[in-house]
Order: sequence, then C-alpha cells, then structure tokens
Amino acid sequence: MRERVISWLTENVSKQRLSHIIGVEQMARELARLHSLDEEKAAIAGLMHDLAKFFPPDILLEIAQTHQITIDPICLVNPHLLHADVSAIVAQQEFGIEDPEILSAISNHTLGQVNMSDLACVVFVADALEPNRGQTPELEKMRQTSRENLYQGVVQTCDYSLKYLINSWRTIHPRTVMTRNWAMSLVKQTLIQSN
Repeated sequence: MRERVISWLTENVSKQRLSHIIGVEQMARELARLHSLDEEKAAIAGLMHDLAKFFPPDILLEIAQTHQITIDPICLVNPHLLHADVSAIVAQQEFGIEDPEILSAISNHTLGQVNMSDLACVVFVADALEPNRGQTPELEKMRQTSRENLYQGVVQTCDYSLKYLINSWRTIHPRTVMTRNWAMSLVKQTLIQSN
C-alpha cells in the first residue's frame, strides 16, 4: 500500500511536501518504537497526514460540510486548517483506512486535541520536527526531548507553533492552546509522581 500512497501523493502534492511527508513517516516510526507504540500504525498515519494539504479552500470546506466536520469561525476564515480532518477522510475513501487510532492521528496532526492518543501525539510531534524542518539547535533539542518524553515533546511543539503564529501575526486556534495545557498537565503529573 505504501507505493500506492506515494504514487497518489506524487500526483497531488509538491515534491517538497512529499519529502516532508516521508520525513514525518520516518520520524513517526522512530518515535513509536522509542515509546513502545505500533510502528506500522505510526508510519501509516505519518504517510497519510497531509493527503489533503493541497486541496483548494472551497474543496476543503465542501468535504468538511459533507462529512459533518465542525467548521468553527477560525476554520471558516482559514480553511487550510481543515486539511487534517479532510486527510483522514481521504485516507478512508482512497486507501480504505478504517483504524480509528490512525484516522484520529491524521485528524489531529495540525491543531492537536485534548486527550489524544499517544499515536496521535507521535504524529503531531513528527509533523513539526521531522528532519526536513531544519537542523537548528532548538529543533535538535526538541527532537531529543520528544524521544525521551512524548508529552514534553507535545508541549514544546505547541510552544514552537504558538511562537511562530504570534511572530507572523496569524490567528491562533484555541485547540492548540488546549492541547498544550493538557500535555503540560500530564508532564507535571509525571514529575509529581516521580518525586
């Protein structure tokens, strides 16, 4: 199936985006192994996370409406935020993916979600930190942290995204803030329990 997905992606995303997707697939697999999760599921979710990345805004909105995905005011103004949910629909329709954990990991890779599964955390972090995103000391440190503590990796990924959005004067979706706070509470809980 991997070859079929890559063939489909070659027709539907840019070369640069395909490199990113393969980077996410590889990093998701690595993080899954390090955190004792299903590597195959992580790789599939990573490979399919951006299936709808290049869909035009009107198509994203249309598919979201058809499949009763909540379109809040922020997504209405920024339809590209719907590409994660729509990618999960494409994964189902084009490639027959039915596993709810894989579909959820695809759906939540952009904004995150409170109480998302560890598999979803892996794809969320891998999307931001895969090697093609750069080799800065900050990114390298974040990668190392995510290998050691998945929830700390989620917190750092949220912080990194929020800083970028603030600095580039962009809208912040509250789900990212809620994801950060949820992951931070898990990190704090772990610290309390280990003391």
